[in-house]
Amino acid sequence: MRARRCTLSAETFDRAAAAGARPVPRWRAALLRAAPALGLFAAARLTGLLVMAGWAWHIGRSPRAIIARAWDSDWYMLIAEHGYGRTLYWPDGAVQSDLAFFPLYPALIRAVTTVLPVTSGTAGLLISWAAAGAAAWGIYAVVERLHGRRTATVTVVLWGLLPHSIVLSMAYTEPVLTAFAAWSLYAVLTRRWLWAGTLATLAGLSRPNGIAVAAAVVAVAAYELVRAARGSERAGWRLWAGAAVAPLGWCGYVLSVGYRKGDVLGGYFAVQSGWTSKFDFGVGALRVVRDIVLKPTLFSLMVALLVVAAAVLLFALLVLDRPPAAIVVYTAVLLLITLGGSGFFESKPRFLLPAFPLLLPLARALTKARPGTAVVMTVALAGLSFAYGTYLLTLSPIAL
Repeated sequence: MRARRCTLSAETFDRAAAAGARPVPRWRAALLRAAPALGLFAAARLTGLLVMAGWAWHIGRSPRAIIARAWDSDWYMLIAEHGYGRTLYWPDGAVQSDLAFFPLYPALIRAVTTVLPVTSGTAGLLISWAAAGAAAWGIYAVVERLHGRRTATVTVVLWGLLPHSIVLSMAYTEPVLTAFAAWSLYAVLTRRWLWAGTLATLAGLSRPNGIAVAAAVVAVAAYELVRAARGSERAGWRLWAGAAVAPLGWCGYVLSVGYRKGDVLGGYFAVQSGWTSKFDFGVGALRVVRDIVLKPTLFSLMVALLVVAAAVLLFALLVLDRPPAAIVVYTAVLLLITLGGSGFFESKPRFLLPAFPLLLPLARALTKARPGTAVVMTVALAGLSFAYGTYLLTLSPIAL
């Protein structure tokens, strides 16, 4: 698929230079193009956060405690404050070790608290909010290159209005992973291989499913290398280096945990198994689906099932549109990890938040729809997002 040229392209800089004006830096021009989308994204997330905060105050809970130290956030804060080494043993046999959490986010929190006089919770929120903004910009850049500014703007707004997008306002790692993933994919699309590999490394250090970014970089690099070999061309060293660097973050942490546990290859996966989380090709998830369908269940589990089903449908529509290989591989690996993993079915929609390419079919449809229809659908999605996000953080009896 041929990428569309940006409206502020090389010709803009050439005309500015010919007229004697100072050319606008490319990054600033790109940011100016993305500014309306980023403003709408910020407004959506701020509104959702205020709705949740208002309800939390109404029921006597602290909004800051909810978004800064709830569930997984507390594990990250404790790692940042005290390092690794915390393990909880439960009566049902579950063994929860903090080694299941990847190190980049707590390392960033510790760095911020070292420089600024803030608590770990505040540092975590600052990092997550900044990462969410960077992710929204990266998503815009990727989609603008593929489908133009209107579709890019709609995609960013949809990402900010997903049912689980309240996570983007919390001290969680999904915004961090999405930021590195989006910009790594953009680097692949623009053939900046060193940037692609470096950002994939950082993505791999942020979350277990960050390996999807490395998979996309390596797959496209392998294709380029094969094509160069068949054409008797010489692949540049940057391509080799980007492909080699991409998986180092994820592999490095997984192997280091394995070494610490006395089983280099299997130690990390044993830690995950202690959390009742393992890759079983979807067997455990299908059992949960059966129970959701046949038995009375929690509202959040039913919504999770609907979100996962919608993700599968959207992926099929995405593939039919024949996007670049990097987009397909990245999204497919994220979806495979989510569907094939057992445990924490209620968290699967959160695991899919970084899979922003799934929104492309919906964004393109909204772009072509009548303005009134698009507005009604967006308002309805916003209402669902704000209400459901509030429910997840203040009323739901199970973790995100």
